[in-house]
Amino acid sequence: MLPKLGRQVRLKSRPSGIPQAEHFEIVEAPVRELREREFLVRNDFLSIDPAMRGWVSAVANYSNPVAIGEVMRSFAAGEVIASRHPAYAEGDKIMGMMGWQDYAISDGGQITRKVKETDLPLSLSLGILGLNGVTAYFALLDVGHPRAGDTVVVSTAAGAVGSAVGQIAKISGCRAIGIAGGPVKTKLCREEFGYDGAIDYNASEKLEESLAAAYPHGVDVYFDNTAGRISDAVLRQLAPGARAALPPSPVGTRRRSVRASSAISSSSERECRASSSSTISTATRRRWRALRVGCARAGSAIARTSSRVSRVVPMPSPAFIGARISASGWSGCTGVERGPAPPAADWT
Repeated sequence: MLPKLGRQVRLKSRPSGIPQAEHFEIVEAPVRELREREFLVRNDFLSIDPAMRGWVSAVANYSNPVAIGEVMRSFAAGEVIASRHPAYAEGDKIMGMMGWQDYAISDGGQITRKVKETDLPLSLSLGILGLNGVTAYFALLDVGHPRAGDTVVVSTAAGAVGSAVGQIAKISGCRAIGIAGGPVKTKLCREEFGYDGAIDYNASEKLEESLAAAYPHGVDVYFDNTAGRISDAVLRQLAPGARAALPPSPVGTRRRSVRASSAISSSSERECRASSSSTISTATRRRWRALRVGCARAGSAIARTSSRVSRVVPMPSPAFIGARISASGWSGCTGVERGPAPPAADWT
């Protein structure tokens, strides 16, 4: 029997600082009948992402603000439990922008992809197999072009994206240095995520000197998740020929400083590229079939997939939970291997 009611988390008021429980309300809403070419999804997992801070703001960024009284926007993963759509059948597992609610009705426009990895937890589609893993994978390999022996520096290194970036860098034969806040996070970087070194920016009065001591020969690849003073310090340490993947509008920060921008743009030997995470949502649907996702049997599974797989540079990304990739593979997570290439039209 199909549900008649479902819980929804709606935005009640706009926060002036960090969103709190009082800014939301939980209501029960009727689940209406499906129209032609619609289907009903039971959401099993909901994401909580840093990007949401911008979504509840009154100021529009790359997407319109969530309206007062509207279901909180979010990615979700769930199962189709009823369908009048020819492309979606009951039992299909999907991931997309379904919002904070028990049930969502869709015509397919909100769906990022069907989840076909039946031997893996569905929750991974919101983490390492979602925008977090895709962001780490494509932005590092397509923009950073890491080479064996390079020094790769990652800000927010203990986060969902950063934890994966450091591990992919290590698999690529690079020296990985993480920047994180606090001893707990820096310990995670070293002991769980395999970083060669980790710098606590809260404990470094002279951050730039600490960074310079960590990589005296300069930074070859910088993967930025923060902007601000941390990036100012790192960008001044870029080596000749360095590459940097930069978020265009990091959550919770002011726009990138002129000093930081000029640190890259002043040298033709340095490359800076950035793109919004909204770019990846439609591109992933079109290009995901170029990848075959499954449990990796060897640590080289990621390295075998070259930058040819996609030209998308997704930054920034939502955060979920850090994933640990073991030396023999992606332990408890997944690896990504090249699948059959799609038609040439799908690469444009």
